[in-house]
Amino acid sequence: MNTPTDTYVRIPGESATLFAAALGEDTEGTVVLPGDADWDTARTPWQLGVDQRPVAVVLARSPDDVARTVRAAGEVGLRVAPQSTGHNANPLGPLDDTVLLRTAGLGGVEIDVERRAARVGAGVVWGEVSDAAAEVGLAALAGSARDVGVVGYSLGGGVSWLARSHGLATNQILAVEIVTADGRLRRVDSDHDPDLFWAVRGGGGSFGVVTALELRLFPIREVVAGTLFWPLERAAEVLHTWRRWTATVPDEVTSIGRLLRFPPVPDIPEPLRGRSLVAVELASLLDAAATNDLLTQLRALGPEMDTVGPTPVEQLAQLHMDPPGPVPVTGDGLQLDALPDSALDAYLDVVGPGTDMPLLTTELRHLGGALVRGRIEGGAVSGLDGQFLVYSGGITPDAGSAAAAHVALDAIASALAPWSAGALYGNFSESPRPAAALYAADTLERLRQVKAAHDPHDRIRANHPIPPAGS
Repeated sequence: MNTPTDTYVRIPGESATLFAAALGEDTEGTVVLPGDADWDTARTPWQLGVDQRPVAVVLARSPDDVARTVRAAGEVGLRVAPQSTGHNANPLGPLDDTVLLRTAGLGGVEIDVERRAARVGAGVVWGEVSDAAAEVGLAALAGSARDVGVVGYSLGGGVSWLARSHGLATNQILAVEIVTADGRLRRVDSDHDPDLFWAVRGGGGSFGVVTALELRLFPIREVVAGTLFWPLERAAEVLHTWRRWTATVPDEVTSIGRLLRFPPVPDIPEPLRGRSLVAVELASLLDAAATNDLLTQLRALGPEMDTVGPTPVEQLAQLHMDPPGPVPVTGDGLQLDALPDSALDAYLDVVGPGTDMPLLTTELRHLGGALVRGRIEGGAVSGLDGQFLVYSGGITPDAGSAAAAHVALDAIASALAPWSAGALYGNFSESPRPAAALYAADTLERLRQVKAAHDPHDRIRANHPIPPAGS
């Protein structure tokens, strides 16, 4: 075996061939090269607006495939970018010196009822985990869409419908199976490689290729959840009431204030199709009576539709109405220190009724509770400093619609800049940004030290990469 190079070299026209030769023929998965019939399918992420053009794609089927890929890429001076679904693919940037390692083939969900834990392969999506856990009366801190990959969501933080009561999903990672840049498969937890275990929990995928996670589950079968809808023209009245309401609710309630502009397409349910609406979505761990008491103030506004009621916890994935499959999306987010009347008014001036807003959705997620940093022990990101998260996005099938979406996103960010919390939340940051925009200085320095210890030549690349110390 050749000694890995210390710097990356580009060998135009030959990199793919050299990589395939270094990988050999013993790989259980599939190697896809430019020009192969399935090249476009293999390289395309869930986020269809991102045109990924790596040197090669490996469709891994086992942890051994992952280890072989990492070693072979290192031998020929290439980097490796792991990706399961590719929901937030844009921050990866150009992949012209990189092997795209698709981990969707690493499946499997194993539920340990006694320990209240799940072991999930790197290709598993949240719908699989939620369904398997619900069969035995348990729940995970799942994402808002069934087809979001568990690994990427969890390594980046993970704000679920149970977030204010249970914190970030990354805090509930019990162990990580990961191939580091030396091609070695490790199982890390609080007792084994604790620095690496700390880094991956919130620091993202820069430290190796995760092949499986072990997650803590919770004995939750049912919640009270649903959405209240009003015409968009009532956005100011509804959102100001909701914002005041959030200051009164207990940690058992997680909610979102949201503006929606639905296109007139058949995929949208008839009551919503072609409509512009303001909505409040919520999930509550309180019983129905207590939740209904809390909702008195919002229901006094006379919602046009009200779907709040007892809901099996695995059905929370339908609440946010995320797209059921791959789409071209342009979106971005920020975190707010506070949301006073002046901030909400500034926001509505940009996104409210009467504005030429091209985005399908823009939303404000209530934080606090167990999301407060340090409330729950965790890793590099144990909580969020802000009081609200903002996310906005639209379906953008062409360059013109994407450009219009970016103009709108910039306008939202500019309007809310005086209340920005500074640090961004990585899972809602869909543009390339330096690590310093996501982490406090002391956290980033420690992350860079861990990166240098396990990947000094920066061979593993991820969304919002962490550069090694000394680079």
